[in-house]
Amino acid sequence: MHDMQNMHGIHASLVTPFTPSGGVDAKSLDRLAVHCLENGADGLVALGTTGEAPLLSPAEQRTVLEVCRAACDAHGAPLIAGAGTAGTADSIREARERAAFADALLVVVPYYLRPSDEAVLDHFAAVGAAVDVPLVPYNIPYRTGKHLSAETLLAILALDCVAGMKHCAGGIDAGTLTMLASRPGKQVLGGDDAYLYPMLRLGAAGGVTASACLAPSAYAAMLDATRHGPAADALALHNALLPMVDALFGEPAPAVLKACLAELGVIDDPAVRAPLRAPRPESVAAAMAAFTAL
Repeated sequence: MHDMQNMHGIHASLVTPFTPSGGVDAKSLDRLAVHCLENGADGLVALGTTGEAPLLSPAEQRTVLEVCRAACDAHGAPLIAGAGTAGTADSIREARERAAFADALLVVVPYYLRPSDEAVLDHFAAVGAAVDVPLVPYNIPYRTGKHLSAETLLAILALDCVAGMKHCAGGIDAGTLTMLASRPGKQVLGGDDAYLYPMLRLGAAGGVTASACLAPSAYAAMLDATRHGPAADALALHNALLPMVDALFGEPAPAVLKACLAELGVIDDPAVRAPLRAPRPESVAAAMAAFTAL
């Protein structure tokens, strides 16, 4: 297990591959994990939105965690596991179930209910108190329906149980600038793939990115160039990655990403579960063309 207090780098948010009969394809998942870790990813994220976590049974979720833990152990890399729902009691239950496999838990801001900022702070404190691994709160207001002030984001970061934050504002807004300028000794990971480069330039420590499943080496190179220069190389990589990101997210994720990974042979089958649906062939072709052009 890893000390997550100094969280940094590219963490690939993994898809969950399925077999033709509809179950979790553990061999393809292991192949994907190794592909990411051997091509520049610093760590893995399992059971995120990209992994279709809410659509998996508890047994399937455990299989995903077991496969990813083994791959991370073999490569000396950290594993962040998704845990957390709209309710605090249910989030604590999920966190306790998954903590044994994870170096940190990615816990989303309670969604749909839109609790007060103080209640969100209480939520993270309660989940953190229930487990022995640190939390990575996941702020994504365009999915949760809950917008948090910069002051609250900093208060969440200041919690002892929090190692850092995955921040997906859908852009670079005033709250993002304030948080990155004054974070209390904790790291911020960018989560919107298209905005990873500007987030890094503003002081983010790295990113949780689904697109890194397809192009881990390009993301690793962009991070390295952002840190060590030349700056023009990092910007060029950002600009080269942007068409691929746009194509991958041109339809509800991870349908296009899974199709690209299957086309490359990293996973065997591109299937997604309902209510997601297979992508249009032209969406996949656009993403593959952008990836090939990197």
